[in-house]
Amino acid sequence: MVIAVVALIVIGPERLPRVARTMGHLFGRLQRYVNDVKADINREIELEELRKFRSTVEDAARGFESGVNTTVNSVQGEVAKTESELNSLTQDPPAAPAPAPASSSAAAPQDTSGQSGAPSPSEKTAA
Repeated sequence: MVIAVVALIVIGPERLPRVARTMGHLFGRLQRYVNDVKADINREIELEELRKFRSTVEDAARGFESGVNTTVNSVQGEVAKTESELNSLTQDPPAAPAPAPASSSAAAPQDTSGQSGAPSPSEKTAA
């Protein structure tokens, strides 16, 4: 109120409405400018947060990729090792079988059925 009374006395009643209107326009412009600056600052803050989030996600992806690559390399190494072992086994000549003992009981199984070559009754029913 004090400002309005002083403005009325200093400016005069004829020019006061025009000055008030001009001050209103300037105040509106100032408010829009401040709101634009606030919006720009908020956008920059959001962009910075998104950059940090992207960086975090990229770091996690790199760590995951590194772990997968390590596992793949380990598995490939084991496969190569197993493959080389199998190749060395197939290239080496097989060892000669140990000679069987010359005893007669181990050489030919004995027929306990009493029949020579004829199937027993239990073998006929099983077939």
